[in-house]
Amino acid sequence: MTDDTHAEIALRVNDVTHRLLVDNRTTLLDALREGIGHTGSKKGCDRGQCGACTVLCDGRRVVSCLTLAVAAEGAEITTIEGLAGDGELRPIQREFVRLDGFQCGYCTSGQLCSAVGMLAEHAAGWPSAVTADVSPDAPAPELDAAEVRERMSGNLCRCGAYPSIVRAVLSAAREEVAK
Repeated sequence: MTDDTHAEIALRVNDVTHRLLVDNRTTLLDALREGIGHTGSKKGCDRGQCGACTVLCDGRRVVSCLTLAVAAEGAEITTIEGLAGDGELRPIQREFVRLDGFQCGYCTSGQLCSAVGMLAEHAAGWPSAVTADVSPDAPAPELDAAEVRERMSGNLCRCGAYPSIVRAVLSAAREEVAK
């Protein structure tokens, strides 16, 4: 590598800062898995189509296989390894376990990170493609099965655990609202 093809970056992942020397073309996924050792995010399609590599970047969902590591510098990155706090599972994680929202588990880390981001988007009142009324003065859309399916549509499950995933997301959302 020449000096203009790589960079030293600092990635803040799960509240810990990691300094890495990366090729400028290194994806965030490869930096997380190979540079830092966080292997929870999976490399599925490597084309941004399956969602197995989804992480949160400043609270927003991103497919880490299409995000350059150098572009993520300065962001707060949360991977599946950082979702649980103080050894306590988040409601979405508990509901995935309770309602069997996974089968082989390969897509689960991306599904969970995406669900956390999706629930935050919904809580902020963001509409989706199936939201009936998107006018500026419309009330926040109700989170129902159709909304969850649309909002989670970027995450594929080869085992077909979709009904359980939708139930888990809805149950976790109800638990969050009840707090």
